[in-house]
Amino acid sequence: MNNIVLVTGGAGYIGSHTCKRLEKEGYLPVVYDHLSTGHADFVKWGPLEQGDILDSDRLTRVLAKYNPAAVIHFAASAYVGESVSDPSSYYRNNVTGTLSLLQAMRSAEIGNIVFSSSCAVYGISSENTIKEEHPLVPVNPYGRTKSIVEHMLRDFAYAYGIRTVSLRYFNAAGADPDGEIGEHHDPETHLIPLLLDVAAGRVDHVDIYGNDYSSEDGTCVRDYVHVSDLADAHVMAMDKLMSGISSPCYNLGSGQGHTVLQLVRAVERVTGAKVTVRPTPRRVGDPPRLVCDPSRALAELGWKPKHSSLEEMLKHAWLWHRKRFLSP
Repeated sequence: MNNIVLVTGGAGYIGSHTCKRLEKEGYLPVVYDHLSTGHADFVKWGPLEQGDILDSDRLTRVLAKYNPAAVIHFAASAYVGESVSDPSSYYRNNVTGTLSLLQAMRSAEIGNIVFSSSCAVYGISSENTIKEEHPLVPVNPYGRTKSIVEHMLRDFAYAYGIRTVSLRYFNAAGADPDGEIGEHHDPETHLIPLLLDVAAGRVDHVDIYGNDYSSEDGTCVRDYVHVSDLADAHVMAMDKLMSGISSPCYNLGSGQGHTVLQLVRAVERVTGAKVTVRPTPRRVGDPPRLVCDPSRALAELGWKPKHSSLEEMLKHAWLWHRKRFLSP
């Protein structure tokens, strides 16, 4: 059996955790990443091939070199605010880049792809928890690019027989429980590492966007899911594809919502430090509530979060944060 998997964006946060899981399950993850946001030192479980998914020739050569059985596709621009201010780069990287990848896969006759999608495809929902059947009405360019790619994958599946699954995950959190890898963006825009920066004394406060939502404390509500649990789901979905069973999409989340201020208090409990936040106006493109119903993933993949408590996610993130930024 061919045990090679190409992981685009495998030097990033979720991609690197998935590579660790792949290696544990007996696969060889080949990372394809241009390292503009990823980290070469996160590539620990297989070879690194540096390149851009927009470079079709480079992709074709790498696919010919390794002949992977499947592709797990993380490579994308992923900042909501930036997508609003610079939509052109998001459509180019996320949509045109994925088309480049799919064309290279067709040429190499590789028929399995797991796509890293997002809850941003749903937009604003009035539902308490969101099922996969919820209408896709994204409210920002980032979410629209993910929705477009999902439709593109379905079209390629129908026309060319490519087996595909899209994983719509909610807010990734935590870090590798062993402390080998974690969350590190430059510049950092994700809320949990920013809050940990305050707890660590690296910055004095964090801006939170909006305190006039219809939640119990006025801040928006999100569903946090451990990054290692996301890695498990990607491997489970890939195994299902390689067995010949294709499915359109799965939600990945804890099914529990937490407000921003509840998250702040949890960070204070875990770190033992006071975390100062400063309310600012709502950010364009932010839905007020995003909480998932993960029951389809449980029923069809057998996936269930192992690290479901917010405190456990934060403990792993805090361990990594201190190791990465505070160790001599």
